[in-house]
Amino acid sequence: MTSSSTIHLAHSPDSDDAFMFYALADGQIDTQGLSYVHELQDIETLNGRALRGELDVTAVSIHAYAYLSDRYALLPHGASMGDGYGPMLVSKKPMTRDDIAGRPIAVPGMMTSAYLALKLFQPDFVPVVVPFDQIEQVVLHGEVAAGLLIHEGQLTYKDDGLHLIADMGAWWLGKTGLPLPLGGNVIRKDMPREVQKKVSRHLRESIAYGLDHRKNALDHAMRFARGLDRSKADTFVGMYVNDWTLDYGDRGRRAIRLFLEEGVKAGVITRPVTVEFVDD
Repeated sequence: MTSSSTIHLAHSPDSDDAFMFYALADGQIDTQGLSYVHELQDIETLNGRALRGELDVTAVSIHAYAYLSDRYALLPHGASMGDGYGPMLVSKKPMTRDDIAGRPIAVPGMMTSAYLALKLFQPDFVPVVVPFDQIEQVVLHGEVAAGLLIHEGQLTYKDDGLHLIADMGAWWLGKTGLPLPLGGNVIRKDMPREVQKKVSRHLRESIAYGLDHRKNALDHAMRFARGLDRSKADTFVGMYVNDWTLDYGDRGRRAIRLFLEEGVKAGVITRPVTVEFVDD
């Protein structure tokens, strides 16, 4: 761990994360003597680095948190929740949940929440790990029966003529009445409590600043929008940076606990999970 005055903060190079951390990255909030060093890597890489305990504060998949809870606590701010929408399971031709049983499906990583949601939706498939931004192409080329899209692909798959089999967030909402927890931010539990609470406040202030200064934050996020036009980038940011991101609230916390419990019950998560939040 670094010194308590320098915080290594890692997140993905995605427009929603960039929007969320804009105020911190741009020096728009008083960090009360803490210095933040930002590191940008894809979420599956961050999951692995957190499993090795390499980072102070990082974005992770909620699925991965199941294996991190001994070392990291969830910050109450920074959630990516799909409230009636989420990762999209798509195919080259129309298919159903039964059609994909036993077939190869491209997934963005075995520790992603998208993968866990898909296993709960259809336990019987052969996962093929593909970088998230190449999944549409392997589906179009017929290398897999279907693909699980995260990030911008959720908004662009129709442009490529792909067919939606199921939206994991819509399916989960119908099953549980709760939003689908996809990503969150965690902090090392061995950091001093006052530092944990400071970081938590700074993260909340950064998200609130972005929401209050949407144009500037979106300008910053557009550098990470990977080909989305401004309108689609704005839509994508709105999907995953909202009231849930400011604070999980009781319903969001319930959603996380249930999602992980279902994963344990299904045998996808191999250990019981105690969910712990840093409370301000």
